[in-house]
Amino acid sequence: MATRTDAPTRREQILKEAARLFADRGFHGVGVDEIGAAVGISGPGLYRHFPGKDAMLAELLVGISGRLLTGAKRRLAEADGVTSSQILDSLIEGHIDFALDDRPLITLHDRELDRLRDSDRKLVRQLQRQYVELWVQVVREVYPGLAEPTARSAVHSVFGLLNSTPHLGRAGTLPGRAATAELLHRMARGAFAAAEAEG
Repeated sequence: MATRTDAPTRREQILKEAARLFADRGFHGVGVDEIGAAVGISGPGLYRHFPGKDAMLAELLVGISGRLLTGAKRRLAEADGVTSSQILDSLIEGHIDFALDDRPLITLHDRELDRLRDSDRKLVRQLQRQYVELWVQVVREVYPGLAEPTARSAVHSVFGLLNSTPHLGRAGTLPGRAATAELLHRMARGAFAAAEAEG
């Protein structure tokens, strides 16, 4: 999502505005008409793209979990000739891109995941588990002193750190995207090193 250069489709525009509005005011605090107005179409016009708000929420939360996993797999597939440490740096960079560019989705996940149908929520969890296990494999190659359960806990902790971006203030109050990304990267690496040092 953050790396695309082509113009977003109408469907993608709707999802982006829905995510922003849901994150700002809560799922039940936003009407279909407001989402439509944000993208310049009538509320009923949204039904040509989605059957309702529940479908938008499901596509947002399942979609971001799927994109994170697909992006991580792609980074691994393109990793010929690089070290495990470089692969980990690439994974961290990818997650930081998400955390900085899709902040409303983090808020949405934290607040609204339980509103999904059971099948959609299970799919989100399944995708997230695969994403975690991919990271655990790479982290243990870089930090061999980490036992598997400790590595898994460290990965979850780093995700919590990186996903703290909605609490950093409005985008305009951050020290700048590059500086924030660099800080988050150093902190993520420091967390893994500290976990290995603690043994």
